[in-house]
Amino acid sequence: MVKKAENIIVGISVGDLNGIGSEVILKTFEDTRMLELCTPVIFANVKIISFLKRELELTAAIHGIDSLDQLVVGKINVLNVWREGFDVAFGKNDEVVGSYAIKSFVAATKALKEGKVDVLVTAPINKYNIQSDAFAFPGHTDYLDKELNGKALMFMVHDELRVGLLTDHVPVNEVAQHLTEKLLTDKLETIINTLKQDFEIEKPKVAVLGLNPHSGDNGVIGNEEEHIIKPTLKKLFEAGKMVFGPFPADGFFGSAQYEKYDAVLAMYHDQGLIPFKTLSFGNGVNYTAGLDKIRTSPDHGTAYEIAGKGIANHESFKEAVYVAIDIFNRRNGYQELTKNQLKTKQKQL
Repeated sequence: MVKKAENIIVGISVGDLNGIGSEVILKTFEDTRMLELCTPVIFANVKIISFLKRELELTAAIHGIDSLDQLVVGKINVLNVWREGFDVAFGKNDEVVGSYAIKSFVAATKALKEGKVDVLVTAPINKYNIQSDAFAFPGHTDYLDKELNGKALMFMVHDELRVGLLTDHVPVNEVAQHLTEKLLTDKLETIINTLKQDFEIEKPKVAVLGLNPHSGDNGVIGNEEEHIIKPTLKKLFEAGKMVFGPFPADGFFGSAQYEKYDAVLAMYHDQGLIPFKTLSFGNGVNYTAGLDKIRTSPDHGTAYEIAGKGIANHESFKEAVYVAIDIFNRRNGYQELTKNQLKTKQKQL
């Protein structure tokens, strides 16, 4: 079913309340035109959000609700996930505040899973202060991978630049241990399917970066390219997948070769995110591809150093909302199209 724009429900996890999350959320929806594109629901506590709104001198009108059944289309809804109060101290790393960030995220994920919100946009968390016996995940992506169907892929997007990660929150000295033909194949297939389903690219071309400097120099600097990456890409290419590489990462971005491809697969976190953020910081979006539900987030962290000062740039968070809505609409269109094709084939048989 195609939904009207304002009826697309955007669930928002509030992130670390000592950071800039609440500021960029409220600034995004101060522009009332955003409420013509979707209806947001912030998973938090209306008293806390009201307090932060006053502290930051923001004007967005919020509407408190106690259940999603009370949600009002065209309003900035704040769902009371908890009732108790606690102290907000901008810029402070606080485990108590981290626990409320996770309460918000877990509740929002549950609503996404149950179809009570259409997409999820997550404000930044502090990966250190969220750890507990109840939540022992490095971050959002790992939890979503467990809770939702599919295989999660961290996919950074900005306009035509799209960078996926073979490994994300893995120590650098362990990356080579994770590099296998199966993982490389799975990640590339996820990227290809994502480009078709979520970005309307019929025949996607994907570039793959090498693991080692100079992409191994034919085995002189490491042999992962020769033993794993090249044979895997050859097998996929012969099967009709438009995958190319491995490319040396420095020259690939330095010479703007990325402009020739629909996406890039990097071997590890910083290899992909340093060039991505250099080219698009403040406007990029982190999209969790490969799952049956849609989640995006801004390309920055909690920014404790500017929290509470009212100077946070909200463009990346706003872009995360736009991307989530666009992908929701494209995916629905793709599913309708492929469903109709299947019906036509069945009739022909």
